[in-house]
Amino acid sequence: MVRMTASPGRRVLLAAPRGYCAGVDRAVIAVEKALEQYGAPIYVRHEIVHNKYVVQTLEKKGAIFVEQTEEVPPGNIVMFSAHGVAPTVHEEAERGRLATIDATCPLVTKVHKEAIRYAGDDFDILLIGHEGHEEVIGTSGEAPDHITLVDGPEDVAKVEVRDPSKVVWLSQTTLSVDETMETVGALKEKFPLLVSPPSDDICYATQNRQLAVKQMGAQAELVIVVGSRNSSNSKRLVEVAKLAGSRDAYLVDFADEIDEAWLEGVSTVGVTSGASVPEILVEEVLEWLSQRGFADVELVKAAEESIVFSLPKELRKDLRAEAASLVAERTARDTTGQ
Repeated sequence: MVRMTASPGRRVLLAAPRGYCAGVDRAVIAVEKALEQYGAPIYVRHEIVHNKYVVQTLEKKGAIFVEQTEEVPPGNIVMFSAHGVAPTVHEEAERGRLATIDATCPLVTKVHKEAIRYAGDDFDILLIGHEGHEEVIGTSGEAPDHITLVDGPEDVAKVEVRDPSKVVWLSQTTLSVDETMETVGALKEKFPLLVSPPSDDICYATQNRQLAVKQMGAQAELVIVVGSRNSSNSKRLVEVAKLAGSRDAYLVDFADEIDEAWLEGVSTVGVTSGASVPEILVEEVLEWLSQRGFADVELVKAAEESIVFSLPKELRKDLRAEAASLVAERTARDTTGQ
């Protein structure tokens, strides 16, 4: 990348790791592979990941994003997003004669399995997360009679359980680590026998990106987080930056959303991106800053990441034939009346 000469005293701190996590990478590649293997259209229930650029790019390739399973015509393929879905959504797809590809992040699937296991043992499950988030909806759907949502420490006072000796907490994977542990602390004060999950549910990528922002936040007067406004983990990075000491922190989808007024009195700018953001968008932000004298880029490295998830097993099937078969079976049943 060609950049202008750095202005004296002006620098950029670039977070590492940043951008795509293994679950997002897997989900985006799954859509691309499905389009290559089966051709357009491939329907996707909700945004495959929470990023405007990624969604627009996949739409141009032939993906169709829908809010409800019922919007997908019978005999088609529908993919479930990285955030996961409730069992009822799988049932909707079966009723709609749809072949399915499940691109749920394996770390989200782990939380689903924990919810099923603790519900099977008749625990009350306190799910720490944000109301209305797709991941929370999907996890809650695994055991709706056992799960109570706790949306931050302020919710703890109103939480009620059947048996204080049989209560466990789980969490949305994309939360702020500090915020989650504050909520857990308040819950433990109220329920001293509260059980913790076998391992922290907040995903490794969320923790690593927050750690990098903490390290650079104290040095940067301004932190720019590249990510979409419906991305929970991206919004958390803005909060973490401010708590770490940055004077200002902003969330932008694209470089042209940056306001030059933010640079007034700033000598150090921190740059990072949410776990669903492709690197090209970060490069555009760095170029924008370089053109304004911030060409000196220093890496702030918090962790190494080498995790890779295998693609959904459904991509090894002939799903077009499966979808056609489902329609044929339903038609035959309707004709015979059975």
